[in-house]
Amino acid sequence: MDKKKKIYDILYVLAGSIIIALAITSILKPNGIITGGITGFSLVMERIFHINYTYMYYFMSLGVLILTYFTLGKREARKIVVFSLFFPLVLILFENLKFNLTEDDLFLASIYYGVMAGGGTGLILKGGFSSGGTDTIALVINRKLFRFMSLSTIIAVLDVSVIFLAAFVFDTRVALYALFTQVVAMKSVETVLFGFSSKMVKLEIISEKEAEIESFIMKQLRRGISKYNIVGGYTDLSRIKLVTICSFRESILVRDMIANLDPKAFVSVMPVSSVWGEGVGFDRLTSET
Repeated sequence: MDKKKKIYDILYVLAGSIIIALAITSILKPNGIITGGITGFSLVMERIFHINYTYMYYFMSLGVLILTYFTLGKREARKIVVFSLFFPLVLILFENLKFNLTEDDLFLASIYYGVMAGGGTGLILKGGFSSGGTDTIALVINRKLFRFMSLSTIIAVLDVSVIFLAAFVFDTRVALYALFTQVVAMKSVETVLFGFSSKMVKLEIISEKEAEIESFIMKQLRRGISKYNIVGGYTDLSRIKLVTICSFRESILVRDMIANLDPKAFVSVMPVSSVWGEGVGFDRLTSET
C-alpha cells in the first residue's frame, strides 16, 4: 500500500508540474502578466538581463534545492527534488511550443492562470511534496535569520517584493493584475486541498514532540492552541492532543514541520467553514441586534 501511495504521490507532482508549466507558457508569458515567487522573479530577470526565463528558473530552482539540502536537511530537500528537477524541463519543453490560450485578454488570463497554477500547486501539496518556491525560501529565512517573524509574514513579503519589483520593470497595471492572480491562485489551491466550503482548517495533533510543535505554532505562525489530555485506546498511554485553527497555507507549513520532527505523529485535518472570535482570518464575534 505504501508503494502504491508513493506512486500516486509522484503522479500528483508530475501532473501538477505539467499544469503549472502549461499555465505559465500558454497564459502568463504570452500575455505579459506576472506572478509572485520564483516564476515571477525569473520573468523580471528576463526583462532586465534578456536571458530566457526558463533557464533562469532552472538555475534558481536548483539553487533553492541545494540551499534547502544544506540548511534544512535531506528530508526537506526530498520534498522538492522531484518538482525541482522535473518542472524546469517541462517548462522549457512547453515554452518551445509557443501557443496562447487566452488571446491577449489580461483579465481572463489572470483568472485562468490563477486557477491552473493554483490547481497544479494544490496537486503537488496533496502528494505531500513542495514546489520549492517562496514557502521553502521563507522556511530557510525563518530558521536561519528571522526566527522572530512568522512564516506567513515572510512568504507574503517575498511574493509582494517580486510584484513590487515588477511594477518598476513592467508597469503598475501588470503588478495590479499580479496581485489579482495571486488571490485566485490561493483560492484554487484551497479548493483542491479542502473543497469549496472551507477557508480555515482545524488541526488535531498527537505527538511525542508536542512541546516543539506547540512552540512552532504559537511563536512562528502566531496561532493559538488548545491542549487536551487523552488516553490511547490501543496503547492505554496518556498523551496531550494539540488543537489549533489556521489557514490552509499555514496547515501545510505545520505538516512539513511535523514530518521533519516526528514522522510517527497523528494529525487530523478538518475543514472549518467559519470561525467566530479574535484571530487572524476569524470573523469578529458581534451581535446583530
